[in-house]
Amino acid sequence: MPAVRPALRHLLAAAAVVVGLLVLAGRAAAELPDVIERVKPSVVVVGTQQLTRSPQFVMRGTGFVVGDGRTVATNAHVLPAAIDEAAGEKLVILVRLADAKAQQRPARVVAVDKGHDLALLRIDGPLLPALTLHEAEPVREGQAVAFTGFPIGGALGLSPVTHRGIISAITPIVLPGANARELNARVVQQIRAGSFDIYQLDATAYPGNSGGPLFDASRGEVLGIINMVFVKENKESVLSKPSGISFAIPVRFLRDLLQKGGP
Repeated sequence: MPAVRPALRHLLAAAAVVVGLLVLAGRAAAELPDVIERVKPSVVVVGTQQLTRSPQFVMRGTGFVVGDGRTVATNAHVLPAAIDEAAGEKLVILVRLADAKAQQRPARVVAVDKGHDLALLRIDGPLLPALTLHEAEPVREGQAVAFTGFPIGGALGLSPVTHRGIISAITPIVLPGANARELNARVVQQIRAGSFDIYQLDATAYPGNSGGPLFDASRGEVLGIINMVFVKENKESVLSKPSGISFAIPVRFLRDLLQKGGP
């Protein structure tokens, strides 16, 4: 009988460990709503405004507040090729305030990194809550992530939407095409600039998500910037037949841009 007691103690200890892990897992899952609540006030709509056209506001993508609260990060391809200032067009961001009202603020481009498809905008007015950029331990495949943005443009009423997934692969951005027809100007530019690793995500993003923050699901630290969506057939099928595969630029390139061209 005495020999049984140590074994019983070991069994009870193992059971306690299992219960503890289940409790921790439940707490980790419950943290995401709190993380989303913290992240959403920092996520903005990037677009252009012109009073003489219809619609007056045209959304171009997502951005998020970083740094001192007056800097917005987004994709370079989100920005218009040119602004028709003579016709009264201007670059703006829309931010949803605590009272749920959307506020429009003029924005100006202060830095662009076309090689990594990143841009920084500067806004005036009261400070906005800035997100924390990840800079600790390396990002790992299988890590739980989420991203918040404005998928499908204004079709959903410009309400921030969050998707959750994992980092399914860390892979070079330049992948060999099946034939020369798959080489567009953007890919050629990336080849010339040199390949770099990006995050492939097991989650569905849409064109309106471009420029939004990819963040750690448990802490809310920005790991990357949503950049593009893998399209299975053609651009028109991205809504009806989403691939569920998206990509994000690692946040280290954003940190570099902030150091070189930020305020």
